[in-house]
Amino acid sequence: MTEDGRREPKYYLVKRHLLDLIAEYPPGTPVPTERELAELAATSRTTVRQALSELVTVGRLVRRQGSGTYVAEPKLAWPLQMSSFTEQAASSGLKVETTLISAERVPASPEIAELLQLKAGSPVHRIERLREVNGSPMALEQSHLSARRFPGLARALRQTGSLYQVLHEQWGVWPVSAVETIETAPASPREAGLLATDTGAPMLILSRHSLDGDGRPVEWVRSWYRGDRYTFVARLNTPPS
Repeated sequence: MTEDGRREPKYYLVKRHLLDLIAEYPPGTPVPTERELAELAATSRTTVRQALSELVTVGRLVRRQGSGTYVAEPKLAWPLQMSSFTEQAASSGLKVETTLISAERVPASPEIAELLQLKAGSPVHRIERLREVNGSPMALEQSHLSARRFPGLARALRQTGSLYQVLHEQWGVWPVSAVETIETAPASPREAGLLATDTGAPMLILSRHSLDGDGRPVEWVRSWYRGDRYTFVARLNTPPS
């Protein structure tokens, strides 16, 4: 029973029992099978399956196809700040690898054109990169930048993994402010494949619209992160009165 007298759902009791159980084990430890858990909790396998699924969704457990269910690695805390992905990872002592999936010039959609203060149909760079941290896929990024303002960007980016470094060294541009939004969505088959998760798994989607010191748009980027592996951290301060 809860404090207000309501009866707790059976699957929730099983979920709490599992949380107590996995708290005692290191990451990678296999958990008992659905049948064993059902017998232990004197409940149905359907109830156990629901509890397991919720713990997989929130990142406390991980399923390995054909192998079983295991205690997951702790979530990685990722700070939200105005710096490049490479710099953020390095400041946290993490090893980063970037794979350039595609870099092409495409006509700007009305939405992209408005964000970058261009005419609809103007050429923009569409750059897609896969970020890996400590050997595991972390984020899938798709960036849009003006092709006229940054000619040859794709060629320069192939020589270094840091977009912000290229912008600074080649054009003297550095993003200094941004508007960032966070939303959730299920992983598409393509996103799931690139990020080594299941289709339909929860994704954290960050959209960032960055500006330079003169207030000119630099980049609009959308990034997909695995919701079961990462936690975003923002430092908030009271504005001056």
